[in-house]
Amino acid sequence: SGRLSGQTIGILMEGDYVESEFQYYQLRFAEEGARTVPLTRLWGASSQTFEGHEYQLPVEVDGDLEALDDQRLQEFDALIVPGGFVSDRLRYAEEAGELAPAVQLLQRAFSLPDLVKGIICHGMWLMSPIPEVARGRHVTCHNNLIGDVRNMGAEYVDQDVVIDGDLVTGRSAGHCHLF
Repeated sequence: SGRLSGQTIGILMEGDYVESEFQYYQLRFAEEGARTVPLTRLWGASSQTFEGHEYQLPVEVDGDLEALDDQRLQEFDALIVPGGFVSDRLRYAEEAGELAPAVQLLQRAFSLPDLVKGIICHGMWLMSPIPEVARGRHVTCHNNLIGDVRNMGAEYVDQDVVIDGDLVTGRSAGHCHLF
């Protein structure tokens, strides 16, 4: 029982994730009654194990982002693109010029206005191949990405957290408690 009771929150995962951020989401959302589902590209395996950035803490992920069709995606209440290098690793595509599966998922998520999209820190990298979803939106991001978000046509706001409709952005993984 909590403010988010019965809600399902997807969290994209890959190597070099920020351990404290991921752990915070798992604990804090559970306190509010929500279920978190880590999602990644499984590459045909049943699960993937990733190490964190600072302490190399392993986390096993068995949620397959490529298996999320539109119907299953609508079962989520929020989708979080965390900080660290998660988004950089997830934007890999086998063919130059193709959209990576995680980028395609994010693009489909932006077509669902009832699905909250949470993007923090370097998570904005995952939006760079689909600048149309950022264009005209008010966002914040890590200081290193301000030029990137402006090049996507987004309006950078110098705040720790910015809410623009169904899009919530955070400056850094260190702000996840505000996010």
